[in-house]
Amino acid sequence: MLQKLKYLLLVVILGYNTLMAQVTLQPGAKQKGSYLPLLKDKTVAVFANQTSLVDGKHLVDMLLESGVKIKNIFSPEHGFRGMADAGEHVGSSIDKATKLPIISLYGDHKKPTATELEGIDILIFDIQDVGLRYYTYISSLQYFIETALENNKPLIILDRPNPNASYIDGPVLEKPFTSFVGLQPIPIVYGMTIGEYGLMLAGEGWLNEPANKVYSKLKSTGEAKDFIRVIPCKYYDHTSYFQPPVKPSPNLPNMRSIELYPSLCFFEGTEISLGRGTDKPFQLYGHPSFPDTLFSFTPESTDGAKNPPLKDKRCYGYDLSKRTSGEKKQINLSYLLNAYNLFPDKDNFFIRPKKGNPATSDYFFNKLAGNDQLMWQVMNGKSEAEIRKSWEPGLEAFKIIRKKYLLYADF
Repeated sequence: MLQKLKYLLLVVILGYNTLMAQVTLQPGAKQKGSYLPLLKDKTVAVFANQTSLVDGKHLVDMLLESGVKIKNIFSPEHGFRGMADAGEHVGSSIDKATKLPIISLYGDHKKPTATELEGIDILIFDIQDVGLRYYTYISSLQYFIETALENNKPLIILDRPNPNASYIDGPVLEKPFTSFVGLQPIPIVYGMTIGEYGLMLAGEGWLNEPANKVYSKLKSTGEAKDFIRVIPCKYYDHTSYFQPPVKPSPNLPNMRSIELYPSLCFFEGTEISLGRGTDKPFQLYGHPSFPDTLFSFTPESTDGAKNPPLKDKRCYGYDLSKRTSGEKKQINLSYLLNAYNLFPDKDNFFIRPKKGNPATSDYFFNKLAGNDQLMWQVMNGKSEAEIRKSWEPGLEAFKIIRKKYLLYADF
């Protein structure tokens, strides 16, 4: 009898695994029946970029074919087609395919104006995120939610899987270090989809004061869920492996760059190259002053990195493009600590702000880290274990907040 039960259990497990292998993870945008009826006879504005696809077709095209009236397209950092450099000013334009106006929210302003929302009934947000605090799409999401609440425009967030959603790590941002690469007290890797994150922004009162007041009133009347509506993914949880089918941005060309981004982005605030201007951005790091016996590469002007750090200078360093055994899902501080130890001019390892007598919060490295403690720890020879231990209280407090807003089974 016991043997028969074991056999039946094995059959069930094998059948489940076979079924799951046939199930394809589906983003919120694919759940058309959940949101197209909400758009009937409505005038719509869409926040989107090159990642906003539904079965290989751009969301904007699909909506137009479905009879949805779109008035404006809003675009984030890197632009609607995702080709602009990191930090590059992106102007507004007209989409050649649809003739719709594209309003850049990474140019003259980062938040839609009331004028740009005139005649709009409902807003849609659909962007592929990668789950990092300093990836600016979540800052754009915050401003978009604030605009929706301030102007009484209901918002639909079409959720997408997060390729870095299976762990939480890094220092929690402290208020003095708030910037567009970090607006909220969250760790670098926060383990949430963009839909879950949006619910947390509103639910925790992390929006601006006018938006918080409106959302609080909506909660009191039971209307909040209908005003900010998340269309969830199907067949997804926080342990799901997900590789974006389209580059989320020009310098994240593959899954390896996305995996290494949490660890290597610190170098944006230092004199070290992280491979921008090569065919392996966010997979290399090095500098001309490192030992010339190391792996070598030369950053050059490329699409998405027109003027990369250390352009045309031969750098020596490390190629991390191949996975190695024993890698953990966490921020790897050994790269940063190793680079600092190899760099001969330690007083100039961290890029200094140009203005005189800068505050520690003016250093871009500290904006990325979310505090000035990490810089101090690196300069004073603290070990990775010591640094990681200092993150624990903030991470534990964040996990309690995060748990309230999860839409999917956790890791």
